[in-house]
Amino acid sequence: MELEGSKALVTGGSRGIGRAIALELARRGADVAINYNRSEGPALEVVQEIEKLGRKGFAIQGDVGDFASAGALVKQAVADLGGLNVLVNNAGITRDKLLMVMKEDDWQAVVQTNLGGVYNVSQQATRSLLRNRATGARVINITSVSGMVGVPGQANYSAAKAGIIGFTKAMAKELSKRQILCNCVAPGFIETDMTDELNSQMLGEALKMVPQGRIGQSQEIADVVAFLAGPGASYITGQTIVVDGGLTM
Repeated sequence: MELEGSKALVTGGSRGIGRAIALELARRGADVAINYNRSEGPALEVVQEIEKLGRKGFAIQGDVGDFASAGALVKQAVADLGGLNVLVNNAGITRDKLLMVMKEDDWQAVVQTNLGGVYNVSQQATRSLLRNRATGARVINITSVSGMVGVPGQANYSAAKAGIIGFTKAMAKELSKRQILCNCVAPGFIETDMTDELNSQMLGEALKMVPQGRIGQSQEIADVVAFLAGPGASYITGQTIVVDGGLTM
């Protein structure tokens, strides 16, 4: 298995894309710690699934948007796993509103969690990644096509996700010579709790913009993340891999 011996932390790993990523990493041989904020039950279920795959799994509560809490969860993950060489920053929230009615709290919460969380966790995980770089250190940040094209009603979300792309490029330039590779994955319309909230008309209109004519699956994101975490991606850094059925081409 290509990730045998890897030790991974996946933030927001209790459901949706994060859950699929955690399980795929385990399926390919990694021990995995998942972070959750409020969804303890689903997080423990993911841990059980990881253990069924013959890998070690851990669930760690923490708010990635809070610097101290993010630091504590990183420290706990390193202790539980016995090191860290793969970090997947996936945790995120939405508070969609048109800009003219968007409250400051809506802006601050989304930017602090989605963009601030990537900084909070990455900054405090870097030393552990450096210590474990011999096994192939990777940082994979989950951004969105919303951060590439902008989406009406998502000024906060689009700004945060665009920021992740810039952050990842800067991080890649700082750390690549130290054998830590940093990349983004940008999902398009993926079947998650968020898309489940769309009514059939809204979903139909959205799918008209997707050349493949279908909604994507969380597993399709997980497969790309697992590739970037493995040896086949050893000469890829600072890139944004778009998984959107052709939406943004």
